[in-house]
Amino acid sequence: MTLPSERMLPRLFLILLLAVLALAGWQWRDGAPLSANLMELVPGTAPDALELRAEQRMQEPLNREMLVLVGHTDRQQAVAMAQKLGEQWQASGLFEKVQWTLQADLPALRTQLLQGRLAMLSDADRRQLIEHPDAFIQQRVQALFDPFTGFSLVPSQDDWLGLTGRIQNSQPQHGAVQLDIGSGALVADADGKSWVLLRARTTGNAFDMNLPLQVAALLKHSREEAAQSDVQLLAASGLLYAANGQQQATREMTWVGGGATLGILLLLLLAFRRLRVLLAFVPVLVGMLFGGVACVALFGHLHVMTLVLGSSLIGVAVDYPLHYLSKSWSLKPWNSWPALRLTLPGLTLSLITSCIGYLALAWTPFPALTQIAVFSAAGLLGAYLSAVCLLPALLKGTDLRPAQWPLRIAEFLVNLREALLQRARTPVLLALLIAFCVGGLLQLSTKNDIRQWVGMPQHLTDEAQTIARITGYQPTSQFFLIRAANQQELLERQSALTDRLEQLVNLDKLQGFLSLNQLVSQPSEQKQVREALNKLPQFWQPLLDVGVPVEALQAELAKLQALPTEDIDAALAGPLAEPYRTLWLGPTADGGVAAMISLQGLNNPSLLRVQALDLPGVQLVDRLGELNKVFAATQISAAELKLASCVLIVLVLILPFGLSGALRIVALPLLAALCSLASLGWLGQPLTLFSLFGLLLVTAISVDYAILMREQVGGAAVSLLGTLLAALTTWLSFGLLAVSSTPAVSNFGLSVSLGLAFSFILAPWAGRHVHATAVAEPAA
Repeated sequence: MTLPSERMLPRLFLILLLAVLALAGWQWRDGAPLSANLMELVPGTAPDALELRAEQRMQEPLNREMLVLVGHTDRQQAVAMAQKLGEQWQASGLFEKVQWTLQADLPALRTQLLQGRLAMLSDADRRQLIEHPDAFIQQRVQALFDPFTGFSLVPSQDDWLGLTGRIQNSQPQHGAVQLDIGSGALVADADGKSWVLLRARTTGNAFDMNLPLQVAALLKHSREEAAQSDVQLLAASGLLYAANGQQQATREMTWVGGGATLGILLLLLLAFRRLRVLLAFVPVLVGMLFGGVACVALFGHLHVMTLVLGSSLIGVAVDYPLHYLSKSWSLKPWNSWPALRLTLPGLTLSLITSCIGYLALAWTPFPALTQIAVFSAAGLLGAYLSAVCLLPALLKGTDLRPAQWPLRIAEFLVNLREALLQRARTPVLLALLIAFCVGGLLQLSTKNDIRQWVGMPQHLTDEAQTIARITGYQPTSQFFLIRAANQQELLERQSALTDRLEQLVNLDKLQGFLSLNQLVSQPSEQKQVREALNKLPQFWQPLLDVGVPVEALQAELAKLQALPTEDIDAALAGPLAEPYRTLWLGPTADGGVAAMISLQGLNNPSLLRVQALDLPGVQLVDRLGELNKVFAATQISAAELKLASCVLIVLVLILPFGLSGALRIVALPLLAALCSLASLGWLGQPLTLFSLFGLLLVTAISVDYAILMREQVGGAAVSLLGTLLAALTTWLSFGLLAVSSTPAVSNFGLSVSLGLAFSFILAPWAGRHVHATAVAEPAA
């Protein structure tokens, strides 16, 4: 007899499913709402608006620029290939600007040098002019007759005192890269080859879903083309890491999701020997749909990392139909609706406890884990509703005659446990297990690093290091943010900091830095230069002796005195300011001004924090260091979340099982989690934040196993068989995550897989009755 609920539930669920499908279609109306932005994965440290703007300014070159070296033993061949690639790339439409030559505006350069003769003098030249004007004049006399002093953009008759030449020669050197006068290319010589520098700036950034893959494909084609001419290409860019990450995520989604799916389908066919039983996979598909729709609805998009980790949901979602399918070994005949009614209380408790575990992740400060928590909880709800409302109708009338070999395996395991308990009682086994845990925990080390989120391909890292070695260009993620009330104060504060940074450079702890006070001096210093120039006539006799007309010198002095005091905005207008423009943040919301100092080739990041001490308005921005500290601090909150979720699960289980039963059911997953931690120690694997997040899930997912063994619907062997099938499907998902090339994903999968293995081994101790096929454990 068909009950009214058996007719209504499938219909109501199909209406809900159609509504969710319609919402999904609307969410995807403008294309896939997917994101690959790695910064969305990490916790925000709540920087103020100015700090956030500074970070974005410093990160932009990494996310939009590609640095390429074109190398050949013959310089002209390298230059020709760089020109050819530059033209091809510019025509590709992927790049906003492709530069392989230094296209300097010489008239503008000369104008800037002449206008900035007071403002742009280096500290050393300014001090010499003020303190040792005689030496200053002697050096100028030597420069007029020395052919080895270098090329000057401004002829001597326009700058008799040689101030423009000094400014030109004091500009920061860009590593080992030199200008090739003939071609205008920037070239570095290393490893027996000439390397032409090619810099390309893309139209979008590394977090675009398509652009990184297109750029990577273009680079691959260019490498092949260059190789035909025996030309070598080296490339470095955040775009290449993004492309690799997207390709890796696609691969891992394919083999984690695909591998788990194939494994589970094969397991279902081998165990139940009916093609129709493959309908048990319907809740999995529904779960993935519900998870994706919930994430896009709450966050506006779905991160590719969520899809990789969320694909492990397959193994958990399929557990719901397995709960009542496994009763076909004891129910003769087996019917879907009666089997569901028998297992519905356990199914519901399983959903509640699993969601508690997953949603505990949502309270961490990690946006990625919050998204994974929402995806998984919504996915499990969808799978549960599908398994309870729709699947029994789809399986109605199915004559299940499962294979007997799985039951024989379960009976063997039950008998093995009984034999073990006859030799060693539970307290003895518990003592041995605790000894195992203590030994492993003593060997456990911790490791927290934001770079665990990203798989760093060795070939990309090697190329980036080679480019850094050849060019001497080694930008760092750390920089200084300087705030001040006005430009004078800003330059003063920058000057105080750069004095300290110079000491690090002299000690080879820092390769170099770039600061606005290297481009333009303070107004007070410009005033000092004016005063020093007024005293210069009494020292310029050596210039008169070599034939420089006194009228020319007096006219030049008058021009210099007439030059206006230059501020930062005026200095940044000329071509020489190109490297400095990103450093100027301009006026701030509080009425002040702000700027940055970028760093090159840092050996020891801990040295930087000391440099900002006692300097007002100076702040070191070290996003990487701050995030690693957050990682370490969050381990404590993760442990607290773990305990809180366990307390909540105990409260949920008190009603059906009583306090002692609830405590026993939760104690077993906690012991399993402890064994998993110990195993990491024995295996030499570090404890990371991701291990703890994985173990959060263990305490939720594996409570399901303990509940199954506590209820023992159909007997101990049948319950153990249901637990074994559920564990196998979950292992298929999380076990595959453990071999991911992304350290965070691998660590997550390994800790969950180990925890679930121990959960299955310990689950029979949740039982309370003696059955014909098993003996309950002796009292602990």
